[in-house]
Amino acid sequence: MYDEIFNDEEMIKLQNLLRTYNKTITAAESCTGGLVASMITKISGSSDIFNGSIVTYSNKIKNQELNVKNETLNSFGAVSFEVVNEMLDGVIKKFNADFAIAISGIAGPNGETKNKSVGTVVIGICDSNAHKYVVIHHFKGTREEVQIQAAKTSFKEILKFVQKTLDKSF
Repeated sequence: MYDEIFNDEEMIKLQNLLRTYNKTITAAESCTGGLVASMITKISGSSDIFNGSIVTYSNKIKNQELNVKNETLNSFGAVSFEVVNEMLDGVIKKFNADFAIAISGIAGPNGETKNKSVGTVVIGICDSNAHKYVVIHHFKGTREEVQIQAAKTSFKEILKFVQKTLDKSF
């Protein structure tokens, strides 16, 4: 499903690229509930490039485990550029990784607010040198479809990001 966004062949390409340069990846997930980690570990041998990740579904755990500031959560909400930015900082440090993905969103069918509709997902990627890319997406579909699109879009973005980063540094 949604293989046009990102498929198994591209996942293997991403993992081989990380492996070639001895780099690792991690993730901080909220609305995807571990789907990113599952997609990484679906590929045999992924332990070379993936030590672990974290699902920070509640604001309490975002704060406790990733050091997302309560003031940031209260001011901007969990589904925001600002929170995902802090999730990236927390997860890359927590897992001592070279690259990270952070995702927070409203998968639905509940959770919609006046300013944020179902399908609103903030995806961030970064490297250990604090180069970041954070974007707000609006996906359509069921809860599961929003989650899959969010996870696959994060991989599509991190693959491009990793390729550009490694091309510059080597």
